[in-house]
Amino acid sequence: MPPEIAQAATPMMRQYLETKARYPDALLFFRLGDFYELFFDDAVQASEALQITLTARSKGEDKVPMCGVPHHAARGYVAKLLERGFKVAICDQVEEPGKSALVKREVTRVVTPGMVLDDQVLDPREAAYVGAVALAEGGGGGLALLDASTGELKLGEVASDARLADELRRAGVRELLLARDAAAGARGAALAAAVGAPLAEREPADFARAGERLRRHLGVAGLDGFGVGDLALGQAAAAAALAYLEDTQCAAPAHVDRLSRLATDEALLLDEATRQNLELERTLAGGKRKGSLLGVLDRSVTALGGRRLAEWLRWPLLDPAAIGARLDAVEELVGGALLREDLAEALRPVADLERLLSRLALRQGNARDLRALATALVALPRLADLLEGADAGRPRAALLAACGAGLRGLEALAALLDRAVAEEPPPTLKEGGLIRRGHSEELDRLVALVEDGKGYIARLEAAERARTGIGSLKVRYNRVFGYYLEVTKPNLHLVPPDYERRQTTVGGERFVTPALKEYEEQVLGAEERRAALEERLFEALRARVVEEGRRLRTAAGAVATADALLALARVAAERGYVRPEVDRSERLDIEDGRHPVVEAMLPADSGGFVPNGVLTASSGEGEDAPQLLVITGPNMAGKSTVLRQTALIALLAQMGSFVPARRARVGLVDRIFTRVGASDDLARGRSTFMVEMTETAAILHNATRRSLVVLDEIGRGTSTFDGVSIAWAVAEHLHDRTGCRTLFATHYHELQDLARERPRVRNLTVAVREVGEQVVFLRRLVEGGASRSYGIEVAKLAGLPAEVLARAREILKNLESMEVDERGRAALARGRRPAPSPPGQLALFAGSDPALAALKDELLALDLDGLRPLEALNLLAGWKQRLA
Repeated sequence: MPPEIAQAATPMMRQYLETKARYPDALLFFRLGDFYELFFDDAVQASEALQITLTARSKGEDKVPMCGVPHHAARGYVAKLLERGFKVAICDQVEEPGKSALVKREVTRVVTPGMVLDDQVLDPREAAYVGAVALAEGGGGGLALLDASTGELKLGEVASDARLADELRRAGVRELLLARDAAAGARGAALAAAVGAPLAEREPADFARAGERLRRHLGVAGLDGFGVGDLALGQAAAAAALAYLEDTQCAAPAHVDRLSRLATDEALLLDEATRQNLELERTLAGGKRKGSLLGVLDRSVTALGGRRLAEWLRWPLLDPAAIGARLDAVEELVGGALLREDLAEALRPVADLERLLSRLALRQGNARDLRALATALVALPRLADLLEGADAGRPRAALLAACGAGLRGLEALAALLDRAVAEEPPPTLKEGGLIRRGHSEELDRLVALVEDGKGYIARLEAAERARTGIGSLKVRYNRVFGYYLEVTKPNLHLVPPDYERRQTTVGGERFVTPALKEYEEQVLGAEERRAALEERLFEALRARVVEEGRRLRTAAGAVATADALLALARVAAERGYVRPEVDRSERLDIEDGRHPVVEAMLPADSGGFVPNGVLTASSGEGEDAPQLLVITGPNMAGKSTVLRQTALIALLAQMGSFVPARRARVGLVDRIFTRVGASDDLARGRSTFMVEMTETAAILHNATRRSLVVLDEIGRGTSTFDGVSIAWAVAEHLHDRTGCRTLFATHYHELQDLARERPRVRNLTVAVREVGEQVVFLRRLVEGGASRSYGIEVAKLAGLPAEVLARAREILKNLESMEVDERGRAALARGRRPAPSPPGQLALFAGSDPALAALKDELLALDLDGLRPLEALNLLAGWKQRLA
């Protein structure tokens, strides 16, 4: 802004410019009456992003770009700006207009992609994390995940930048916080690019003296009680996240009342590729929740339960005891249909306690939030009774009973809010009607004055007419004289002595009485006093809620856990899932497993899902079970489904869920890796094959013996010989070096020869049946290998033209018979077979070319019985290169 413009600005514009200078990186919503206005560059950007009209303040050379949105509709416009990556500073009027020459205005909050509390913007079933990172020298560092809308703050430390990116993406962070100097460096830029979230830079001071600042905020002497006392870099990240919350919300974050340790080492690891390939929370096509694993599992009643279920899916457990506790609870609920229905009914009135508390703690809540909180708290005792088994005559599973105990202790607050807050309060504090009658005698009197004013005047008028005998007497009001009694001239002789004359008019005179003056003193300003008193009463109730914040957070956690367990039980009961056996072995034994999502999405007339079993074990489990399964079979037969369902069953078991199978034993898996499907990353200059090789490299470098590796079509993005060679070498490495449980689906039938050379490799294929020219996919996994892929049959199903299919079959026959023409090239370009070669002479070596004669000698000298498949492929590749 040029200085001359600032100097010539009106007082209001100077106020705007001063405020904007404090928030240069945000669009400033400046409240003017019933609108939020934006000026200068903010107006230009907002009008383009929101597609609203750009106008101007003043004319000519002093013209200032300007646009605005109605204050009552601002939430929707702010949400659109957040989607486009903007930050928005909300500058409100903090005093009533008319009290001073210039209305006082202040920024009441800054809304950023990661700092959103508006329930109309947030997805109620998704966490909204900001991720703060304190980088360590040499790689890795501390990270903190803060959900401003719930007060959840987790922190941890990891050893590499790649793990930092993985953990931040796993949490789905909406905004990344880095110290300004770190953000300017190569590592910070690379991390921001890998995470893909908007970046917010903070001063290095926000990361300093972290332990002291966290202790002061939480009111504790040390952080060991939260299990994070040894995480210095994690504490630095948490302190920065907390400072960001306080700065943006312009209020002390009292709802952040605890810390928890991020399960970086206690959870099954899932990298970004695996989460996407398995479609855990969103589908690959369209990014939709429906069609994902979470879409099938989420039968929760409350938003709290939905978020807890997503958390369990993102961070599956590694502790068999903790897994068993969840499975015990799910098992009890699966066995009690009536209990499930009673719990669902008891959960329905329970609103989102975490987000209600957060809005109230940050002074962004209203009386409707208090009413929702009251309704939820009143419902908790019944829910606690069900979870503790008060009516069952026996104790519930330990985790259910613990949830019930966590709901106790809020009865007094529930009673207070229920009797204090109106059943249907207005959305704002200025409208009145927030407080229920009977809570405050003073408020009840003011309300009676305001609401009964007309009735009082009518009664007074009737009483005075009766007392004086003046039938035309009227009680009136105007702003100059207030309330008065009007008497016409013919009736002046009937006026009693206690009437005091105020004014003479053309038709009569105006009087007041002591009673009328007393009423006037009470009524005038009663509405204003009522509003002020209701606001004070609301603040007292809000403060009481914040005081009970810890208990409310505990209760919210108990509701979330109970609802998540109920959701898993409902799915298990309805879909016939079974309890898995989870132990510390390294086996994976699944009998008649099913893909949970495919099964749920099948139409009713499909005939049902065809189950398949899998048995595999790592190299440390002896020789009775294979370690690497090579799965071949036709396209469309179901190989990828078998791979994915195996990984999903292992994941479900470790999150504490029942699984879709007849029986399942899952030895703990530390990581699940998948390389499934074809995709590119053109934005970073990576081809489909490069993405495939990058993901494969990550698997080979990071998999351990306890990992589960699921590979589909390794090497398909390059030439056949290169692809087979890579696939073979990858399989050998996983078998010989890593020793992990591996499912390897491929169309390279050559890989079936691995079973002859490696003792822990087994060949499986998906069975088909040929009926004439038709191929029937049986979807059944059987021992053995496939000799064909039936790609042309699948192409026919896809609708390729008949002439293309016919030509493809002819070319396939030529390839399979290895027929070549007189020049040594396969007869693919012609529509006929090549002319037969002279008897006794191979077409491959026709003529007297010395090079061909040398190849013939090499071929005749080969020891076919001792030749390994990979060596044969390499020989063929070399011969091909020499003949080209």
